[in-house]
Amino acid sequence: MLETEINPNDELWLSDVEAPQIITDPNLFAWDDEADLVIAGLGGAGIAAANEALDQDLTVIGVDKTSGGGATAKSGGVFYAGGGTPIQLAAGVKDSPENMFNYLIQETGDIVKESTLRKFCNTSAENTQWLMDNGVQFDPSYYKVKTSYPGAGYFLYHSDNSMVPSYMENAEPAPRGHRGFEEGPFRPIGVGGTIYYPLKKSAIKKGLKIFSQTEARSLVITAEGRVVGMKVLMLPSGKLAQKHKSLTSRGEMLQMLLPPSYPGSNLLQIIGGLFIKRARKIEQNHREVKYIKAKMGVCLSTGGFIFNRSMVKEYAPKYYNGMPLGTPNDQGSGIRLGQSVGGKTDHMERVTAWRFLNPPLAFAQGIVVNSEGRRFCNEMVYGATLGDAMCEDNGGKAYLIIDERLLYDAKEQSKEALPFQRDMARMLMYFNARKRSNLIDLAKVYNLPADAIAEEIEKYNKAARSQSSCEFGKAPSDVKELNGPFHIMDISIDSKLAPLTTLTLGGLVVNEETGEVLNQNNQEIKGLYAAGRTAVGICSNIYVSGLSIADCIFSGRRLGQSLKKREPNIKEI
Repeated sequence: MLETEINPNDELWLSDVEAPQIITDPNLFAWDDEADLVIAGLGGAGIAAANEALDQDLTVIGVDKTSGGGATAKSGGVFYAGGGTPIQLAAGVKDSPENMFNYLIQETGDIVKESTLRKFCNTSAENTQWLMDNGVQFDPSYYKVKTSYPGAGYFLYHSDNSMVPSYMENAEPAPRGHRGFEEGPFRPIGVGGTIYYPLKKSAIKKGLKIFSQTEARSLVITAEGRVVGMKVLMLPSGKLAQKHKSLTSRGEMLQMLLPPSYPGSNLLQIIGGLFIKRARKIEQNHREVKYIKAKMGVCLSTGGFIFNRSMVKEYAPKYYNGMPLGTPNDQGSGIRLGQSVGGKTDHMERVTAWRFLNPPLAFAQGIVVNSEGRRFCNEMVYGATLGDAMCEDNGGKAYLIIDERLLYDAKEQSKEALPFQRDMARMLMYFNARKRSNLIDLAKVYNLPADAIAEEIEKYNKAARSQSSCEFGKAPSDVKELNGPFHIMDISIDSKLAPLTTLTLGGLVVNEETGEVLNQNNQEIKGLYAAGRTAVGICSNIYVSGLSIADCIFSGRRLGQSLKKREPNIKEI
């Protein structure tokens, strides 16, 4: 019997993934298709693994429940890279792998081995060139001001905390956010396609065989526990498949149109669910069981589990009230497939929560307090850093306080922001902000201790007047004296008008040299690999913009490269 931390018979399995199918002889089994590498999930990590394996002259089959892309295609399209990338050099930016490492070690901690992080930094410029060689376009237009996302026309920016004074003590700041380049008007949603779709096109040209609208349901293993293939549920091509695709797309679009806290969101969820229900009925009635042989290995790269709300509630309850970020297919199926054959997981409680204040800059020049009325971080930090501090140490509660002058500045600055940034800022200013002439009345809005808020503002104002240093290391230029009347905004995880977006970071534990999934005894499960957000990786401690896609490329390529060095998974008779 397999030694597992959880299996499909457990009450908390919370997944459609089935127990593995055990076979006696892979060479005598009735397979429907075969390849050297079989990939479950063709998002950023899966398509990177496919390209690299194909570059190694291996055959590859990829299966995806939709048509591929995952969270990568729907993201902001930022690739985190440094160490002297071609784009950094073109922009006249100085960076080195050592400088990149010195910065990232502050974010990653011990989430991966030091040697793994060094390899990530040392190969970053190479991976950027590899993307470009596979059709991805970047641009050296450099946005030099700290922001969560650059304005239209800029494609290189500081997507992390490298410009925050405390981080600058250990590393020189460098712009490492490489936004995928696209011609024409800027589109904030789905610009991740600028990275994903060229890679998909490249892989298909190299020989990738894709089975879309196909779900990986269970692994096929030998009696010794070696993974030799995969059972899938496949929707045959034709009119039904087209109808299924249309219903699924419309349903998912409606369900993701508004954040859960917005008026009308529940109605859209219900209407979208009706389309999804019709698509599921097609699946139930028409999907066929197929078995795909993996001669060298199976790659699990189906993303995280943020849309499996039961799993989030079980593993990361602090983040349950956040807004899921990704795709509705981020159900944790890859993680569960790995667990079904003994795979070990870690850091399942780690979730990134994005509370962006800048732009507008004026928001970040105010103060953020917790439910005790106390500041708890430098408001200029990257949004995920702020969100992490809020959720991990402050019960998910946070309140932004600015004055009339900063509110005016925020209104003016938001005019220059991109639509998705502008609209959120205006939602906060016009519908969330509560104005009061004094601090006693301000504190009463959310039942906060007035004396604590008054003390924090007094300390902050002294720093603004250069009478003391800012307690949390905010740069003097960003510390602005606050005078009444004041405005307070609820930016907590459960804020009704300011949803906190969330994305899971934990997953299967892998051999950091090869990407092989490890079992409960920290031994490799032969024939099984994981990449991207299905696995523990570079960004599993905390997130900075672009680091997840960068880890997808890094871990996907690592997998493909390691396969070439190995003996076939299955010995042919």
